[in-house]
Amino acid sequence: MDSHARTTDGNPEKAGIALPSETSLRAEIAIATRLLNSLKILEYSGHVSALLPGNETLLVQPQEKSRAEVSPEDLLVCDMDGKVVAGPKGVKPPSEVFLHCEIYRERPDVKSIAHFHNDATNVFTLVEDMHLLPFKNHAIRWRSGIPVHADPAHVSNSEQGRSVAATLGAHHAMQIRAHGQIVTAETVRGAFIDSLHLVENAEAAYRAAAIGKVKPLTDAELDSFAHSFRRDHHIRKLWSYYVRGALREGLFPVSWSEQK
Repeated sequence: MDSHARTTDGNPEKAGIALPSETSLRAEIAIATRLLNSLKILEYSGHVSALLPGNETLLVQPQEKSRAEVSPEDLLVCDMDGKVVAGPKGVKPPSEVFLHCEIYRERPDVKSIAHFHNDATNVFTLVEDMHLLPFKNHAIRWRSGIPVHADPAHVSNSEQGRSVAATLGAHHAMQIRAHGQIVTAETVRGAFIDSLHLVENAEAAYRAAAIGKVKPLTDAELDSFAHSFRRDHHIRKLWSYYVRGALREGLFPVSWSEQK
């Protein structure tokens, strides 16, 4: 999986680096899904997708497949209208496939999306005047903000998907009130790591609020961290850490982590 070599801005395509193959993307989605499930972020509901080369189709898991059991060969190829164009006959994509489709339509920089339902994170949509801000250093990813979509309904059609994409705007993550989270990234690995950090940031903020007045990071503190932070290096480091740990536990076959 050397196609994830270091770039200057975290966008392999923009830097002229070869994009991952479909085989590699299938393996990474399956790995990320099982990892997020084992970390109790994805659990029984949610999905990770990736845009396929050509930007006209995406990979996503089947609706009924357990997140603990998703394999590369299980993934469906869907078009930008949410229709299955390759996969087992009669197998349906997630009902919220439309949020993936419409975000990809609107955001050419986004190559992978994770949608999950983490309570500790979503609680910030349930109280007044308590926004989820950057509290931990890696939350610099959301320095521009984490918008909240007002409609808690499932995103079950293209119109709702477009509305969600409009709420997301140019940001890298959002919340759906009383529902869940959407994280966008330039790679599947990036979406996995960002999902971890979004939840970590929310949990830290929640605990801090329980003992006193919270102090989100200031612009000066974020600037200081940004000066030395290397996103691509960080993603490689954490991906390797979590994958190696999962392999020791037998969470998925070694062959998945070796796909090109």
